[in-house]
Amino acid sequence: MSPDDDAAYSSAAYNSTIGIQAETVHDSNVYIVNPDASPQEKYRVGVQLLEDGVPSRAREMITDAIVRGYDGTEVRFHWVLAMLSARTHHDLSAEEVQRLRYTSRLVRTYPEDRWKEALRVTFDLLAVLSTTGSETGPVLKQLQDLPRRQHDAILRHLDLMLTGGLKDDLWADTLGRARAERFSNDRSRRVWAYFAPTPIGARAAPPRPSTAAAAKAAFPVRAVLFVVSSAFLWALALVADPTRAIVELPVALGAGLTAARFGVRWWGRSRPGFVAGALVPDPHDPASASTESGFTKSVRHSFDHYFSVRRPHGFTSDAWLAHTVQIRGSLAAEIADLYRESRIGVERVDWLIRYLAEDARNRYNNGTLFDQYRQAQTPVRTKTLTVAALALLGAAALSAFGTAVSGAGQPRVLWAFLAMLGAAWSGHATASRWLEVRREEHRLVRETREYQEQLTARQITYHRWKSFLDETRPSELEMETWLTCDKTSFVDEALRYHRLTWRDLITHTILVAPAPSYKRGRVRGGPWRYSHYVFRLFLFTQDGIREISSEFNFSDATRRNEQRSNYRFDALTSVQVTENADIGYDLELLLANGPARKIRVKDADAHQLAPTENAREISEINLSAAGSTHTFRLLEGIAADGKSWIERHGPDSLAPFQMAD
Repeated sequence: MSPDDDAAYSSAAYNSTIGIQAETVHDSNVYIVNPDASPQEKYRVGVQLLEDGVPSRAREMITDAIVRGYDGTEVRFHWVLAMLSARTHHDLSAEEVQRLRYTSRLVRTYPEDRWKEALRVTFDLLAVLSTTGSETGPVLKQLQDLPRRQHDAILRHLDLMLTGGLKDDLWADTLGRARAERFSNDRSRRVWAYFAPTPIGARAAPPRPSTAAAAKAAFPVRAVLFVVSSAFLWALALVADPTRAIVELPVALGAGLTAARFGVRWWGRSRPGFVAGALVPDPHDPASASTESGFTKSVRHSFDHYFSVRRPHGFTSDAWLAHTVQIRGSLAAEIADLYRESRIGVERVDWLIRYLAEDARNRYNNGTLFDQYRQAQTPVRTKTLTVAALALLGAAALSAFGTAVSGAGQPRVLWAFLAMLGAAWSGHATASRWLEVRREEHRLVRETREYQEQLTARQITYHRWKSFLDETRPSELEMETWLTCDKTSFVDEALRYHRLTWRDLITHTILVAPAPSYKRGRVRGGPWRYSHYVFRLFLFTQDGIREISSEFNFSDATRRNEQRSNYRFDALTSVQVTENADIGYDLELLLANGPARKIRVKDADAHQLAPTENAREISEINLSAAGSTHTFRLLEGIAADGKSWIERHGPDSLAPFQMAD
């Protein structure tokens, strides 16, 4: 299970609607083939598709490789398996049967090797199936003598082809292999990673552009005016009383320098907010909440979730959420702003939210959670010295003004007043512009440093998480192997419950569909795979049809909501397949003694297609992987002609495959 997988699913196996919890398409090129690819490359991809449970596409790829001249016993063996995989005799067209017969005669021209022997065994199995009363002992001995790779491949891909007594003889081997592989490769700890969304890259809030240009432009004029006004005032004071003016001048200069030195520490630094320039809405404000986008709300809820579960020791969830309400609000605003234009779901940025929650917890444990805000506080000593220096500067200026106007006539008083007024106004304006420039310079340096530190830390976290996902995520072959084992186990339990053997069955089919609530994922060019399935098994006996369905949790292979029903062949009166591009595929069964049953086979997937993917092709791949193509044809034939349709299209309807040596 994933660290964050808390959701449970609940639903009924019949007549239920599908709910997608999450979906992802892995950016893998495992199935991507360039139009000008070599036949060897097409064959390689075809074999990969076959092993991963996509035989329909495998047939196309391997056939194309053969047509382009890449042939041999190994190629033909995989081509035959692709033709027969997930199919029964009635699924083969007349043309496909002829091509198989041609291949069975062609094999004798190939040199002897293990692949030729595997081909012989495959066609001998088909010959036994199509000949009533054939002895199965020799061909079973040949099958057992094959190398494990070829032996297992034949059993797996001819699963639906093999029936009757031959299937009974092979079932113990098939079941034993399924039991051995069902939970192999640490399945229960890794499946979650297949459905985990691909994380989006790391981002951090960049520093805001400097706004000091206007202040810098206005500073020289005001500074010159201040110097001229101050000099004129002191000159008037020197003329009026040189002794006092000589004392007042150094006092004013000292006070001014002291005020500048300590004042810049008080007013000349920007105050670090939780997010530079970000407006943090109050989540409890109805007006604010109503204006938030869906993505912003999801981000905020994700922050609440991760902060509540990743909290310091000694805090309850509610207490920690209350303690960090401002930090969470600011971080949520930052993340929502950084990723809003990407049109992604919040699950792709959960890795970053989780990291930020852990970082807040760790900084609290280290006593540094609010360090940047404590560091921004100005010491009382600095404030005291600044105020005292400004007071002394003001007193010295007033004293100089008094000296300048002492014993003077009206004209000099007027000039002294104008000089004092000019010095006061320009001094304030100059100091304001200077402090603004210093604040912006300090802010830009601080925000640039914080941006680089945050981005580096987030990039490290991103690469660590992505590498962990890539290492943990199961391969397509592993996912398909586990699914095949689950189906085998399900069929075996159904046979034992109904006390049936394969000799009692005419045929069978299993439909694999998404459960009513699920996560899904796939690689480009591959089928959807689901976190929760509904398996629906149809067992066809001489007496009628037994249908068994159950929901599967794919992570641990647990089952729930199992349902069974039995009906005669003539009770199945109608089968209808409904396709809707916006919804998906539905299968509707109409029974003579009951209401119509609608079964969702697959959801629509056009909105999740990559530019290089074809909607119809992907749809066919998903239907084939679900077993729906075979199931539809079988049920439609029975609904039309009853039991006689199966008898007409059974293995006995095929002439034996001949392979001369």
